[in-house]
Parts: sequence; C-alpha cells; structure tokens
Amino acid sequence: MLQPVVRRTWAPRGQTPIQYSWDRRDRLSVISAITVSPQRRRLGLYFDIFDHNIVTDDFEMFVAAVLRKLKRPILVVMDRWSVHRSGVPRLLRRFPQRVQIEWLPAYAPELNPVEQIWNRTKYTDLANYVPDDIVTLGREVAHSIRQTRSQPTLLRSFFRHCALGM
Repeated sequence: MLQPVVRRTWAPRGQTPIQYSWDRRDRLSVISAITVSPQRRRLGLYFDIFDHNIVTDDFEMFVAAVLRKLKRPILVVMDRWSVHRSGVPRLLRRFPQRVQIEWLPAYAPELNPVEQIWNRTKYTDLANYVPDDIVTLGREVAHSIRQTRSQPTLLRSFFRHCALGM
C-alpha cells in the first residue's frame, strides 16, 4: 500500500525539514514474483501495480501472466496472505499441469525474498519521496522495481538474505 515513507535525513541545525503530502487515503497495491530458471539459475522479476487492494482475481491474473511469459510449469512459493490462500484452489483448477504450490511458514517474512524488493523500494529508493499524485507515485514505484530487476546480483542477495538456496 505504498504511501510516502519518512526517513531520517540531514538538515541544517534548527531547520527541521517539513514534507507536505497528498491525501493518504490514495494507495497503490503491488504484486510481484521472483523467478529462478531451473538449469541456468537466471533470475527474473515480474510485477503489477493496482490502484485498489489486490483481490483473488488480481492474483490469479498475475500468475496467469507469468505463466504466459515463462511457457513452462512453475513452482510457486508464497506466503500465507489470505489472497494467496483463496487463489490457490482456482489456480490449481485452471492450471493443473503447470502450477505447483509450496508455502512459506506462517509469520516468516524474513524467508520471503520478495519482501526485500519492498524494503528496497519503500525504504531506500522512495524514502522521503512525496509525489504530487498517485500516478506519479506509480511511475516511481515501477521505475524502482525495473531498476531492481536489471540487477541480478541484487536479486541474488535477496535470496542470500533469506538463507534460501537457489
């Protein structure tokens, strides 16, 4: 729900920086997946941005889009978010030969490499960034994630951080 994040910053003594922000009821929801090719261990990063809370239909369409791009069966490793849990039966019915599901342990975001994408985007790339509107924020979020996607060593570091083998 990417809203402006205020982080510590430098300023001359006695001149506290003030950030004026837009209406915080506007929000973005972002879904993403990191892919690892089985033989060559190449990494990919797919994402989609929504101007509403993600629901099961959005999740199912996202996985279908990833499947279209990869053109092979996939193993989906995900957390136990309610949208994921409710979407799994539909995915398995729709793609019985192409999707296999594995679950991360409950309440263990430190094991999810995708969480590192959000940490980087929110707390590094967009820290103290106050956009004019939600459209501008969406462009900056997409730009940040595309930059992350273009850095395979960074994506690998997300797996190392989670202590997951590739």
